[in-house]
Amino acid sequence: MAYICAYLSTLVVFLLCDMAWLGTMASRLYRPTLGDIMLGSPNLPAAAAFYLIYPIGLVIFAVLPALKSESLGQAALSGALLGFFSYMTYDLTNQATLRNWTTQLTLVDIGWGTLLGGISAAAAFWITAKLT
Repeated sequence: MAYICAYLSTLVVFLLCDMAWLGTMASRLYRPTLGDIMLGSPNLPAAAAFYLIYPIGLVIFAVLPALKSESLGQAALSGALLGFFSYMTYDLTNQATLRNWTTQLTLVDIGWGTLLGGISAAAAFWITAKLT
């Protein structure tokens, strides 16, 4: 039961936070920087795969170890680190290969991924600890 709760709470928090971010920043940061290489609307199967799979990583590497050690701080730190390294890999690869990708976009997006990972893992830890 703890695994299901951890996954669902991570998924919901991650998805809601990222939708708020993208809803706010797509037209302010991503579209002006990326221009015509950005799709008019997202590729839904790819987006669904990302949003269903990435929280599994947060659960495995951040939430479950933190539940075992009963440490909210560990959840937040491990989630933030996973977000940092994951988003850094994505952003630096894009910056190395895409003409329109800027250092500003890289730094902002890595910052967001770090924060998103930390918030999602900490919230999922708290919810799971309270419900199980």
